Amino acid sequence: MSSNKVVIITGSSRGIGAETAKLFSKNGYSICINYIANESAAEKIKNEILGNGGRCISVKADVSNAREVAMLFETVDHELGCLSALVNNAAILKEQSRLEDISEERFFEVLRTNVMSCFLCSKEAVIRMSTKNGGVGGAIVNVSSCASKSGSPYEYVDYAASKGAVDTLTRGLALEVAAEGIRVNAVPPGLIYTEMHASGGEPGRVERLKSKIPLQRGGQAIEVAEAILWLASEKSSFVTGSFVDPAGGQ
Repeated sequence: MSSNKVVIITGSSRGIGAETAKLFSKNGYSICINYIANESAAEKIKNEILGNGGRCISVKADVSNAREVAMLFETVDHELGCLSALVNNAAILKEQSRLEDISEERFFEVLRTNVMSCFLCSKEAVIRMSTKNGGVGGAIVNVSSCASKSGSPYEYVDYAASKGAVDTLTRGLALEVAAEGIRVNAVPPGLIYTEMHASGGEPGRVERLKSKIPLQRGGQAIEVAEAILWLASEKSSFVTGSFVDPAGGQ
């Protein structure tokens, strides 16, 4: 499959990121799978995409580190070509806890991973995409969370705070680069069946809470991926600074 559309998806070796990578490939994009530790999972997704006729590379990089982000984007420049879309999906979640029991180190790590990665990758993308810089435009989609609205009390106030920052960054950047051919939007998922809940110490969290969702079920990663693809594509060409919530009515 040949394509002139190129996407970087951070944190795409599992969950929402992996489903997004596979869906984008089916829609003609060349894929950069980014991961930080789980090389075998990243290679599995890459090989599945390649086996289906897609074009894909995997790049190990800590996207909260400026030097590694620069290396990631330079690798894509050389191996895949002109960047069309960026999906800022990388994020971490720590064990459920009240705020008073969260350490300074934990809070900083969550903010650094979830917010700085979004900032650093968006910066590199804008440098390449902006018509002001000689680019041809593009789309940035930030994966946020409904936690930014609920605050996640008694569970992950630090994670919720980080996603609130991502929401604000989304809106501000969207307005800043709208006249430069770049659209910036966010997808804040609700309760989705992914491995991330195990990181919070409760793998069955969606099952416990699904009765509180108006649609009476948890969501699937592919349902989030579909929203991300729409926001990255020309089908949403008049949409920027907006939020599409795959959250079952939450």
